Amino acid sequence: MKTFTLSIILISSLFGISEYCDESPTTTNEDKKMKLFPQIEERISSLIAEQDQIEETRKDELQELADFISEKRQNNEPVDLTFICTHNSRRSHLSQIWASTAAVYYELGGISTFSGGTEATAFNIRAVNALRKDGFKISDAQGDNPNYELQISPEGPSMVCFSKKYTDESNPQSGFIAIMTCSHADESCPIVYGAEARFPIQYIDPKVSDNTDKEDSTYFARSHQIGREMLWLMSRVK
Repeated sequence: MKTFTLSIILISSLFGISEYCDESPTTTNEDKKMKLFPQIEERISSLIAEQDQIEETRKDELQELADFISEKRQNNEPVDLTFICTHNSRRSHLSQIWASTAAVYYELGGISTFSGGTEATAFNIRAVNALRKDGFKISDAQGDNPNYELQISPEGPSMVCFSKKYTDESNPQSGFIAIMTCSHADESCPIVYGAEARFPIQYIDPKVSDNTDKEDSTYFARSHQIGREMLWLMSRVK
């Protein structure tokens, strides 16, 4: 099976993933719509039905980002979205993967997603397992910073996801849109080198429930919150 190095920091790739997830699968308006795995399709339907849970202030933040993406697409400019959190371990990966999935679902061409951190650690197995529960096909992997292969469709390429700094060579070095998914990374990076623009779309770290009886439910809920919002975002892109 053909694989792509993805940076989660996730072609004219549409599907970029990484803590690294390298580059994402590509979709153009002329392409046949990619068929997602049925369980992912079911989850997407549920998340769309729950979008009334998104607060109006958050919708304002997402709409601002959607408008910026739309302007670049209307100018026939590539759209590279790099999701950044401190460790590129949880929120940035979840955001990149769900953003790529949403872009595929809405058949938005010219959007590539990536992720990274201010330091590299590992794509946390709890976040990996939360995605697996929703039908994402993710390989087993070993090592201190495993390289996971992830698929959203039987028809598309796999994404290789691992943790890395946002400046990693696998990520875009200039002209990208930086999306800050945690307050610590936003505050500690007054300058995101190479970014054309930056948007704070922050989430509470599911790490707060690690090693408790709420661990699984917290990761599942955070993944669904991110998925719900990335689907709302991409539905507003023109």
